[in-house]
Amino acid sequence: QVQLVESGGGLVQAGGSLRLSCAASGRTFSNDAMGWFRQAPGKEREFVAAISWNGVSTYYANSVKGRFTISRDNAKNALYLQMNSLEPEDTAVYYCAAGRGLRRVATTQLEYAYWGQGTRVTVSS
Repeated sequence: QVQLVESGGGLVQAGGSLRLSCAASGRTFSNDAMGWFRQAPGKEREFVAAISWNGVSTYYANSVKGRFTISRDNAKNALYLQMNSLEPEDTAVYYCAAGRGLRRVATTQLEYAYWGQGTRVTVSS
């Protein structure tokens, strides 16, 4: 059974940092693109960042560009999101997603086949 398990969320003050992790099991994703999405209270889930299968290409939503960094460790079958200079607007549940046969970066939810349960990030002002 394929599982994606996020961790690293929590409560942080504005300007602070958090590092999210996503541990994958049940399938190797070293040949698949992966990404992060988030859903704020009362809003639809939105794209945050994506990374190609080999980590060479990355893509970010404008709202997080320059503050967030996506990375992966294929040897560990893991995905990360380093979040710096956090703002109250970053408050959301963050989801890890992985493709199936998807190599390039992808920004739409439909392109991802596997999803984690999410980890909550709360940024206080």
